[in-house]
Amino acid sequence: MVSKNKVTFNTNNFLFLILVVFAMYILQPLVVPLLFAIMLSILVFPIVFFLEIKLRLNKAFSALVAIIVMIFVVFILFYYIGSQLSDVVSKSNIYGDKLEEIYNNYEEELEATFNFNLNNISKNSLNIGKTLKDNFSNIMKFLGASGSVLGDMILIPIYMFFFLFYRNFYQNFLMKVFANQNRNSNIKLIIKKLYIVQKNYLSGLFTVMGIVGILNSLGLIFLGIENAFFYGFLAALLLLIPYIGIIIGSLIPAIIALVTKDSAWYAVGVIAIFSFVQFLEGNFITPKITGSKVSINAMTAIISIIAFSMLWGTSGMILALPIVASLKVFFDNINGLEPYGYLLGEPEEEQITQSAWFRLKKWNEIKKRKAMN
Repeated sequence: MVSKNKVTFNTNNFLFLILVVFAMYILQPLVVPLLFAIMLSILVFPIVFFLEIKLRLNKAFSALVAIIVMIFVVFILFYYIGSQLSDVVSKSNIYGDKLEEIYNNYEEELEATFNFNLNNISKNSLNIGKTLKDNFSNIMKFLGASGSVLGDMILIPIYMFFFLFYRNFYQNFLMKVFANQNRNSNIKLIIKKLYIVQKNYLSGLFTVMGIVGILNSLGLIFLGIENAFFYGFLAALLLLIPYIGIIIGSLIPAIIALVTKDSAWYAVGVIAIFSFVQFLEGNFITPKITGSKVSINAMTAIISIIAFSMLWGTSGMILALPIVASLKVFFDNINGLEPYGYLLGEPEEEQITQSAWFRLKKWNEIKKRKAMN
């Protein structure tokens, strides 16, 4: 028997999903800024709520103030990052010459150690210094593009304003779509859960970024790397790009360590510290902070990141996890789609624990209960 307080959703066949994916690909210039606007609207909504409730300002002015605050913070952040990266680019010739010198020194050591000539290989090999000089600005442009995936900086604030100003209007629209009273109550529940999931994801993400930035910076200070806090928090900011961002963020200070220190072990130390911090972030920091509020299993996360990167590039990688978390909320509350929500979620402990260990744990629990009785 179908539950009365759940929304029903029927699709005829797999063609529906294919059409949706195709539409999302074609409409990328429209859809991606809208999705970023929704996420950022949720991020600044506490400011809007404070201005409306505590200061009793009207909706339009409250939304406008919140958006201006966000734009100011983003501008300061990207101005600082841009100025620091410009300094790195200005020294690209020096860094390129130093890398070429390091390469030549290692080449001579290999020739002396193994008693064979690398000249023929070197002539046909990639000239590190020249390559770095020629492409350093392009590399920095790519990193800048990866960090500025907020989309069109004019459209997104406009979208945000209307999402915040018309939020009750859009909620009433959904109420009218699902006119049944029982369905209306469930739609309100879904909207509330979606807001909570996105809010927890965003607040958890920025908290994790702060902790990771501090740990990265402390590690770089320990190694004596210049601009430690900048490189530490740049790598933390690149956590917006799951899994890949931390790799990009660690390579930059590793190269700086290689060309500014007298030993290559400093660069190895940078990679080791960032890898250790990434291990802590993935296994302890993020699970503790976000908990089960954004409960997506690792396999689903990896597949979703790959799939959305194929669909929307870097923007897709950033949007993948919040989109899949939202889909899980829909699946969990729509009749017939609960199994898919279950598939996206975290498995239960007994499903991933070795059976012998699990039986032992159960047996110990039984013995403790008997001892208490």
